[in-house]
Amino acid sequence: MRNADDTQDRTMAEVLPAGSARGSNQSGMRAHNERLVLSLLRQHGALAKSDIARMTGLSAQTVSVIMRALEQDGLLMRGEPVRGRIGQPSVPMSLAPDGAFFLGLKIGRRSADLSFVDFTGQIRQTRRRVYRYPTPDAVIAFVSESLPAITSEIGADQAARIAGMGVAMPFQLWSWVQYIGAPQAEMDAWRKRDIQAELSAVAGMPVTIQNDATAACGAELVFGTGEKPKDFLYFYFGTFIGGGLVLNGQLFTGRTGNAAGVGPMLVPGPDGRMRRLMTVASLSTLAAAMEAAGEHSDDLWERPGPWTISAAVLNRWYDEAAEGIAAAILSASSLLELGAVLIDGWMPPEMRAELTARIHAALHRLDLAGIDPPVIREGTVGSAARTLGAAAIPLAQRFLLEQGAVLTDG
Repeated sequence: MRNADDTQDRTMAEVLPAGSARGSNQSGMRAHNERLVLSLLRQHGALAKSDIARMTGLSAQTVSVIMRALEQDGLLMRGEPVRGRIGQPSVPMSLAPDGAFFLGLKIGRRSADLSFVDFTGQIRQTRRRVYRYPTPDAVIAFVSESLPAITSEIGADQAARIAGMGVAMPFQLWSWVQYIGAPQAEMDAWRKRDIQAELSAVAGMPVTIQNDATAACGAELVFGTGEKPKDFLYFYFGTFIGGGLVLNGQLFTGRTGNAAGVGPMLVPGPDGRMRRLMTVASLSTLAAAMEAAGEHSDDLWERPGPWTISAAVLNRWYDEAAEGIAAAILSASSLLELGAVLIDGWMPPEMRAELTARIHAALHRLDLAGIDPPVIREGTVGSAARTLGAAAIPLAQRFLLEQGAVLTDG
């Protein structure tokens, strides 16, 4: 049996969208062009055939054939005709929500979520389980119970259109157990189990694993709204702080899939001593501060807000987290020319907004000589980013081109 490290190294090669390889024969080229059309519709929303022909350089006849085939497969739906001044009215086409479905499983250090996601990225159903710490047996049992409950509520046609399961989980779950009070012996079980194979057997479908914060960053690429810079660093506030990196429009996963794992980064503390970013910019740190102040922290793991936290505890955590993130951004910006830094996490939107503002202020209090500081802004997916990012893995594998391969008229 492979150990967990071998499984993670293998699965990282599998999470990249397959659509970037242009086939040399006719069917391979058609597959590429179909992915191109679907990617453009995901990126821009409803488009007419003439728009797609102009944006891709494909002939109008080729686009018509592609879109007719996608419509027949149930992946596209027609909008209301738009009449212009001359000629035939154009008919915008968009992704059909029921065209395909995906399962996204988030395995966290304090909870697990299994979501049923449609082709447009809408979560139709979610099952959730909170635990003190994760074990392989607990996760397998959760999926074994939750998946039949989800499929029993959908029709046979929708069940037949489930294209796969993606899993977002922290790598090396057996590390840092002292910060969550988990027994090392039980967490070491993750080293020996092939969780990908076990989940695939339970679900009866292909399963692909990705680092949880990387998956959240992928959700921003696939489902996020607003302008997406070509190069950005992404921070996700979970039990521990995590990160993702996008370079030239591509999700950069690194050699083992753990690139931009920002938690272990060293940042200066108030006393001048260096400490790991995860010790100041994680929800586990906020929970510990709440408990030390006599406040209950259970709500932090039950739901992403609203939370009841005293101003004193919250403001201290805001400031220390912002200063730590700012130092990490400065270090990253000295190596990479980042266009933006996005802040997201398992938290209420108002907390995310406040954190983003404080991180911006903290960064601009630092010595930025020789640095072109990136724009600091909020992410757009929110608390469900890890689960949606997990679902986006099979979606991208089956239906999309790599982000940088999409042609636009911009």
